[in-house]
Amino acid sequence: MRLTALFAIVFAVVSLVPVTVSAHPARTTDATYHNDATTPGADPFVLFDRPSGYYYAYSTEGADPGYHFAVYRSPDLATWEHLPGGALRAGQDGDWAHDWFWAPEVYHNPDTGLYFLFYAARMNRDVAAHFKHADFEEPCKVGVAVATSPAGPFRDIVEAPLDYYPYDPAYHDVNLIMDAAQKKPPATLEVGRTAPLGTYIPYIDPNVFFDADGRIYLYFSRNAYRNWVWDADLGKYVEESNIYAVELTGDWWRDPTGRTMPTIAPAYRDRNRAPDDAPGVRKDGYVPILDYGSDKQAWENAHVDDYAKSGGEKKDRRWAEGSTTVRTTDERGVPRYFLTYSANNYENEFYGVGYATADGPLGPWRKASANPVLSQDPARGLYSTGHGSIIGSPDGTRLYYVHHGRPSTTSSRALYTSRMHLGEELSIVASTSDEPLPPGVGPLRIRADDQVLRPRPDGSATTTVHVTSARGAEFSLTNPQNRLRAELHPAGAGTAVVRGDQVTVTTTGHRPVRLTIVYQRQLADGGYRDVANTGPGHSTPVQVSVPAVVRP
Repeated sequence: MRLTALFAIVFAVVSLVPVTVSAHPARTTDATYHNDATTPGADPFVLFDRPSGYYYAYSTEGADPGYHFAVYRSPDLATWEHLPGGALRAGQDGDWAHDWFWAPEVYHNPDTGLYFLFYAARMNRDVAAHFKHADFEEPCKVGVAVATSPAGPFRDIVEAPLDYYPYDPAYHDVNLIMDAAQKKPPATLEVGRTAPLGTYIPYIDPNVFFDADGRIYLYFSRNAYRNWVWDADLGKYVEESNIYAVELTGDWWRDPTGRTMPTIAPAYRDRNRAPDDAPGVRKDGYVPILDYGSDKQAWENAHVDDYAKSGGEKKDRRWAEGSTTVRTTDERGVPRYFLTYSANNYENEFYGVGYATADGPLGPWRKASANPVLSQDPARGLYSTGHGSIIGSPDGTRLYYVHHGRPSTTSSRALYTSRMHLGEELSIVASTSDEPLPPGVGPLRIRADDQVLRPRPDGSATTTVHVTSARGAEFSLTNPQNRLRAELHPAGAGTAVVRGDQVTVTTTGHRPVRLTIVYQRQLADGGYRDVANTGPGHSTPVQVSVPAVVRP
């Protein structure tokens, strides 16, 4: 099947209106951005909120004390503003969980106006009821909260995780024959097979995909704990996370009150029950999507020898996590599905992104030979790249992958925006250099609150300045990539001082004075340049002029 350069894509967020991607979008501003790693964040999911014109990013890290999940907003996918608080109020929502609040994703239903937050966390109660064993080490599940604003705060639909009990009946639960440290598995496959069969699956990293036919799927990562997989090539067990999927019903999405909790499709409920199971025992099904053994790629092996390298402090592990699924169609309307995923340990510089393709949402999926398509690049000062989400430019002509990364191997995680190309193959272009703003952000607008400055007796006057995108979203002028430059005319008529979005003028003498305020963007080398709106054969500076009343 051949995909042309012009195709339609359905996002995991319900755009439900296909986004058209063109190879030659028009530019309406010469403003640039660069990934400066100044916005703390991890596992970012980005939603474009059409009513407000803002992009919202939801992050595992960065929330204020007393909250879970940071919320950022941006007019341009590059200059982020941290919103006070966070997505969930600790102590009021998410109380079914103890810690490990990870991987938030938010979906907007334009018909009801509601925003749904899916997130993973580790349970703090009723562990045995969900995982059979009260001492289950990593009892992670997924919760769902709802809000009427993308900024939140979100409230749990119910004070419990999804009513979903994925169960693997074929897994020999070797944890039950290991010591208390749970780090060294049996040395042979034969010993491992003496362990009891069956285990409940802890799961994280939810990603909801709304297909074009109206069906809804939840993709998730099987938490590596209690998934020791025998690697015949290495001759040992490696603990792995895999990606699975389950279909959801749609009643929760259509409920205008936001009080209906998502549920799995009936076909998956109790699919893995055994005939001799006691009444009331839940053992739900799932569809395997991605794992190492079914499609081996060497780049995913960065941590398979960690036990020996760490002197027994770490497990031998592999990861397939943080997935995002999108659907494309070719010129004949034939669908093709792309799934991005992250592999290796997020704490390590080898964390990276690969992708797989399929002809249907449940596969079979095949990994791309080009993997990884995003990985560390020491020449650009870029490490630990991964766990992002796919989003389009405001005008729908370009795609981006917003992910976390580090500027050094010892730095904290931060948000990065990388250009993504999707055609017959998928590629991600990581950059720490100057890049054009996403098309559709411009033309930019600038205005001052005061049409005329009226100095106080001491000769000073202050006005607030606003810079907005073409869709009305305001730029945060406290973000270092945005700056105002102010000057008075004539020269020597006074001073103009800029502090964020505030410009204070102090005039001298009695001559007519005019204040000119220019919007600037920071360059990757640390300098600043004036920004202009561009069009066929012309360039217009993004600036505003304000006269001052002359003092008698």
